[in-house]
Amino acid sequence: MTFGRVLAPAGALLLAACGGTSVPTTPTQSAPIPAAQACDLVGGIGSTISIYNGAECNPERGPVVQLNMRDAAGSAGACSGTIIAPRAVLTAAHCLDGGITGVLVWLGVGPQYTATSFAYHPRFDTSSLQFDIGVVLLGEDLPRAPSALLMSRSGRIGEPAILAGFGRNEIGETTRLRAGSTLVSNVTATRLETKYAPPSSSICSGDSGGPIFLSEGGGWVLAGISSATTQTACNDGTNYYQALNPTDVRTFIEQYVPSVTYR
Repeated sequence: MTFGRVLAPAGALLLAACGGTSVPTTPTQSAPIPAAQACDLVGGIGSTISIYNGAECNPERGPVVQLNMRDAAGSAGACSGTIIAPRAVLTAAHCLDGGITGVLVWLGVGPQYTATSFAYHPRFDTSSLQFDIGVVLLGEDLPRAPSALLMSRSGRIGEPAILAGFGRNEIGETTRLRAGSTLVSNVTATRLETKYAPPSSSICSGDSGGPIFLSEGGGWVLAGISSATTQTACNDGTNYYQALNPTDVRTFIEQYVPSVTYR
């Protein structure tokens, strides 16, 4: 089995060897939540299409942000992320490795905020994308409410999920906040999985590091980080997310962001 890393917007997805052997089940229901309603979690209803089969959201509130990476040559592409504390954004490790020297955080409107530092899990594996988690730290508070993290349980096969990010949509647009819904298709010890099954939504290039939210305790909370897909096309295959509940992942988060809220 192969999968593609969901990297910078508008670029081809890179392929790597898959380290898992799970066999996802195909969702049998339609999108559980209308895409426009999914925007309520991340910024309010917008107007047009996608994350991929989603809706454009109002970026003026909500915890989902765009990360613009810099390397020695300048621009190094963009990912998505989720604010988990006033000065901390959670994202994918593969967005931060490979010579990244700086990160700018953009809320979708207004100025960019320059990160003071960033780190990714020391056990991140570039071939299997295990421990695909990183944190971006800032020297000033971001003017958004952070998301709580789901640590009390794993995802459940068949439960509704909300996806969000600044990645590519069906007509190739990027840099706009979008959200949509889908169903969890499989759960492993370290990952959540969903399948592209229209009218459910899918992640695409540029959504790497963005959130998958699950419902817990009367609200939507961050349960995983967008990591990879099995296909280079966004309208086919399985989406993979680094789960947050494994002990080694929680330990990493608490090392850098001890003030996070759990559910």
